[in-house]
Amino acid sequence: MIELETPEAFERHLREGHSLANVVIQGLDLRRYTRELSTLPLAGTVFLGCELEKDALQAALAHGALVFPPISGVPYQPYRGTLYTPEELYAGFDPTRPETYEDTLDARIYRHWESHGRGTPPTLLETLAQRLHDHAVTNAMEGLLLREGPPRKVVAIMGGHSMKRGMPDYREVATLSRELTRAGFFLVSGGGPGAMEATHVGAWFATRTEAELDVALAMLAKAPSYTDREWLARAFEVRGAFPLGPRDVFACSSLGIPTWHYGHEPPNPFATHIAKYFANSVREDGLLTIAKGGIVYAPGSAGTIQEVFQDACQNHYNSVGVISPMIFLGREFWTRTRPVYPLLAQLAQGHEYARHLLLTDSREEVVEALRAYDRSSTPAS
Repeated sequence: MIELETPEAFERHLREGHSLANVVIQGLDLRRYTRELSTLPLAGTVFLGCELEKDALQAALAHGALVFPPISGVPYQPYRGTLYTPEELYAGFDPTRPETYEDTLDARIYRHWESHGRGTPPTLLETLAQRLHDHAVTNAMEGLLLREGPPRKVVAIMGGHSMKRGMPDYREVATLSRELTRAGFFLVSGGGPGAMEATHVGAWFATRTEAELDVALAMLAKAPSYTDREWLARAFEVRGAFPLGPRDVFACSSLGIPTWHYGHEPPNPFATHIAKYFANSVREDGLLTIAKGGIVYAPGSAGTIQEVFQDACQNHYNSVGVISPMIFLGREFWTRTRPVYPLLAQLAQGHEYARHLLLTDSREEVVEALRAYDRSSTPAS
């Protein structure tokens, strides 16, 4: 089915004389199109959260259209047609006054979620609105990865939120991400601070020099932790000093996938696309599923280890149709500090994904392993 999710797409569809039958129209204000909607065939048309005048609504129902009405009283759009951007989530933030984060859309939605689903049982309508929102975000993410431009070779980097700016591990992740982005991979992460932020910083600097990246990392290190008052301000300072030009938008793009479940961790503003969810389980499974080019595990804690075994389960049972690399960056960490790798290697014995496990301290080995896997999985032309 054709999906129309922007006013421009809807107007173009009408202008070119296409039928609206069996078309999905999402989140649009259609009150100025009552005449057209009252006269065109609407059999099988689906209206998701669209604003309709009474006559248009009656015509839609009479023609057998399916109408999901808008949901009011929530600070988010349950039927949104696009992913978030840092500019949308952080609109109103003033880096010179870090307290203005509380006025942003991201903070307002988090406060709403806290009072409607964290400590308080959510109402049925609130639960429905959140599920519709997450469904719309997934659909928009699939559009980015599958329908907009050439197919993207998605690689994820997982790691802990406590990894501080200025530390060697942070720089290692940023440099690795920069190299992978330059090699043509599309980087994704959990979209939060720490190793996740380093992933998107690296992608942001894919077209810049290593010296420029060093300057940026030094600027960020002035507020090492996301709990520091200046953490977000320093990120916007770097964005302002090293903006993306028109030719950088695709070459330096990346996708962050955070959640309001961990809303005390602001999403990092270096991800050019943000798929933010309410349901952390949906977010986790989706993040692992789209990373068909492989996943790199930087040091992390319980959340990262959870992702390791979720990914292992997908590979063990081939539940997503792809057996993809699982690469562990940091021998000491993954064999002694958090001895996950020996258990995983034993679990993988006799299964195909055993040959896609890699434990290494070498950034070069990571890049080469992912490039080799990409070559082997790309059909010959």
